[in-house]
Formats: sequence, C-alpha cells, structure tokens
Amino acid sequence: MDRNIMGILLEPVKADLMLSDTQLGFLSGIAFAIFYATLGIPIALIADRGNRRNIIAWAIAIWSGMTALCGMAQNFWQLAAARVGVGIGEAGSSPPSHSMIADMYPPNERASAMAIYSLGVYFGVMIGFLVGGWVAVWYGWRAAFFVVGLPGLILALLVRFTLKEPPRGGADGMAPEQPSAPLTVGTGITIVKEGFRHLWKTAAARHVVLGVTITSFVGYGGVMWGPAFLIRTHGMSIGEVSTYLALMAGIVGGIGAYFGGRLTDRLAAKDPRWNTWVVAWAKIIVVPFIIAFYLMDNWPAFHIGSYAVSILWVIYVPIAFLGAFYLGPSFAMIQTLTPPAKRALASAVMLFIINIIGLGFGPQFVGILSDFFNHSMGLGNQSLRWALFGTAMFNIWAATHYFLAGHHLKKSLAPGHRA
Repeated sequence: MDRNIMGILLEPVKADLMLSDTQLGFLSGIAFAIFYATLGIPIALIADRGNRRNIIAWAIAIWSGMTALCGMAQNFWQLAAARVGVGIGEAGSSPPSHSMIADMYPPNERASAMAIYSLGVYFGVMIGFLVGGWVAVWYGWRAAFFVVGLPGLILALLVRFTLKEPPRGGADGMAPEQPSAPLTVGTGITIVKEGFRHLWKTAAARHVVLGVTITSFVGYGGVMWGPAFLIRTHGMSIGEVSTYLALMAGIVGGIGAYFGGRLTDRLAAKDPRWNTWVVAWAKIIVVPFIIAFYLMDNWPAFHIGSYAVSILWVIYVPIAFLGAFYLGPSFAMIQTLTPPAKRALASAVMLFIINIIGLGFGPQFVGILSDFFNHSMGLGNQSLRWALFGTAMFNIWAATHYFLAGHHLKKSLAPGHRA
C-alpha cells in the first residue's frame, strides 16, 4: 500500500509541485527501488542468522513513518528523500518473510503459500488506490500519505508481539540448519557472490529470475502509470480511477494470485515443469487483452442497475487476473531450489535484480518514453498510451524465459540433484 500509493497520486503531485513525467518516474521507481533492492541483501544475511520476525517489525515501522513524511514534502527533492526512506524500510520485509514461509510449508504447498503472501501486493494496491485516491479528492494528496502511512506503526507492534519464528528447514524434513561462519564484511561479500552464482548457474532459477524481472518491469510501469493513462487519455476522474482500479487490483488481482498458486501446485504434482509453465501461458494469453485495452477508443458502456460500466473495465478483468499469476510460483521456485540456510539471501538477491530493473527502471522507462513521444513526436496526451503499450509487449519476452525455466526444472528437482 505504502509503495504503490504514489501511482494514484501522480497527477495531483505533478500539478502541485510542477514536475515532469521523467521526475514522476524517478519518484515512483528509482528513488524507492535503489535502496529497497540493495539493502535487502545485507538485511537478508542477518535474517539467515538471526530473528526474522524482529527484522520485519522494524522494517514496517520505518517504511510506515517515511510514507507519512512524504505528505510533508514541499519540492521534488524532499519527496524523493522520503521515498528513499520508504524503500529502506521495505528492504527488510520480503527476504525474511519468504524464508519464514518456506520453513512453514513443504515444497508441494509452497506456491500456494507464496501466492497467499503475495495477496498483500494486490490488497495493498487496492487499499492504496481506493483510500489514497478518495482522500486526495476530499483532503488533498498530502493527507493521503498520512492516512495510509501512520497505521503501519501499529502493525509493526502487532508483528513483533504476535508472530512466531519457525525452525529452519523443518518443512523440508531437515534438521535445523545454521550458517557456520561468523558474519563479517569479507564473509558477507563471499556469501553474496555465492548467492548470485547459485541463481545464475542453476538454469531453472536463472530463467525464473529473468522472467520475473521482465514481468516486474512491465507490471510496475503499468501500476504506477495506469491511473495517469486513464485520466489523460480517457478523461476519467481520480475518484473513478481509484475506485475501479482498486477493485480490479484487490479483488480480481487477488483472486488471480491465489488461483495461479493453487493451479501451479495442482499441475506441478503431475509434471514439475508446470511450476513455471502456468505463468508462461498466462503471459501469452493476456497479450490480446492488453492490445485492446491500450489501443482502442470510444468504449461503449453497459448498465448494471443505475451504473454505467465501460467495456474498458471488462477488458481489464483478464489483464488483472492473469497478470497476477506470476508472484507465488516464482518466489516458491527460488525457495525450493535453494538450501534452507540461504533462502533469505536467495530471495534478497532475486529481489535486488527484479527491483533494480523492474521497480526502479520500469516506471522510469515509461516516463522517459512518454516525454520522448510527447516532445519529439508531438503525441501530446497520447504519448503515455504508446509508452505503456510498448512496454507491455515485453510480456512475450518474459513468457519465453518461463517456458525455458520449465524445460530445465525437471532436472533441477530430480532426487539427489542439488540445485
């Protein structure tokens, strides 16, 4: 929620602080992602040796407080600094969370468990867009940051005093496994290098990381710039966009994330290649709907009671549903292909790659491309449409890597084979 609220607030922030699309892309992408991704690795090294629950509690407190500070920014650089703070806080969340979940669920249930964890992404977008959008309409964009940020401080206390730390390796039927070497700077660098080497040399893991990176590049660009596209191109209001996108992301996307994980576990029980092929086929099937969503105009509407609903939103349903398939299976595969004592690190390395490229440069790429189409090609308000459409076509590239990952996966998961 705190990460994605920036998307619904781009237009009022742009008008108030007089920013360009390139600057907005920086605020919604690189400013957050660079510290979020890089700090995740040293935090993961600590998490693989210490109490993961406490790290998560501190992380929530930091990112929630920094989100509230975004509402006090008076210029571009102050808002950028606060967004950096949000990224620093969120760096301590996913690596230890992934590691804990992998220790709670066996491999044949892990994709479903990770999919349920990933519902937080879609519920977060839903609440961030819905609450943030309407608070911005009623009280201004600054108040929206306060409303979504401050409750996180209470959540941090809830995590610290109610969440339990699971034994490492228990879900895999292993004795508790602890790293033997003490954590020093030299040891840490060596371990990180091994983490990158492991993901690169394991063919299935390498293609999963490449696939999820490209998917994140497309997805974060779409999430951050989707509201602005609908406002500029289709003349919708912030309130209308926030309501519909919130429902699509939270309900349709949430159902898609859960269904994708469950379907993966079910099909992979018969053939392990479906651990990634489910995502690959989802990415191929969604392409025609993306083309229709971005390129067609003058959408007719149909009526549900007294409400007129544009066909545009009907087209968006399969995009939100199929687009959510990837998170659970992708995270589960990295955890399954990694020894228990290194899982937080593997997650952090994966997140470093996908967030530097996907979260960092996805929104930035769309913003730069939009400014280019506007100033160099004279497309005006249509520039963002073509920037988003071009970026969305990378889904085909991502699908290729998921198909290749499935090709290598059967060997990686064979008995006696150490990934």
